Amino acid sequence: MGKISKFSNLEAQFEDMGKDAWTIPNLLSVLRIIAIPFFVYFFVTKRYLIAVAVIFISGITDLFDGKIARHFNQISKLGKLLDPAADKLTEITVTLVYFREFQESEDKALKLFSYVFLLFILKELSMLIGSFVLLSMDIVPQAAIIYGKVATVVFYLVMGLLMLFAPSFGAISNFWIMPHELLMILVAISATLTLVAFASYIPDVVAKIKAKKNEKDSDTNIETEEIK
Repeated sequence: MGKISKFSNLEAQFEDMGKDAWTIPNLLSVLRIIAIPFFVYFFVTKRYLIAVAVIFISGITDLFDGKIARHFNQISKLGKLLDPAADKLTEITVTLVYFREFQESEDKALKLFSYVFLLFILKELSMLIGSFVLLSMDIVPQAAIIYGKVATVVFYLVMGLLMLFAPSFGAISNFWIMPHELLMILVAISATLTLVAFASYIPDVVAKIKAKKNEKDSDTNIETEEIK
């Protein structure tokens, strides 16, 4: 019965999200998700400038969808899930292709350093899966807080610099190649901020789970009293 109840909660959440789903911000989030395989294709085929353009356009839509939602009062429950999901899928994809690229580097230091990118992937996957788990418990995941926003901005800045000036795949590295030491420092800073952002969400998640448990316990006690 517990499993059925969880799936029912999740289904109810998705049905509720279907209301007022057709908005410009939500369509922009969908476009960002659609852009992901195009980025991978252009990156893998070494058309790095086009890959940069795809991510740049994706970032621009991410910048404006929230403003459009607030300005035109198009904030929706689906948007609160779809927007961060698009962010996370994009970040996971970018770090995966970077991990692959650094793994194939002839420089041993860069090859070893590539495992730092797995921190980004694990963090985003954990939050993505965690959001669906919370929804199954009838808990709405928390929107991005300041730590998460700062970490996201720094992530895109650092990954954008790599996409332009990284030693092996920088789109315009023929003008300037980023030194390995600087590259590692910037990625390490971004990874640290990402872990801080992840930790900042934990207290709210724990509090919401406890509140939901207390609510269920209270309902159970009321039902028991009614039976008596």
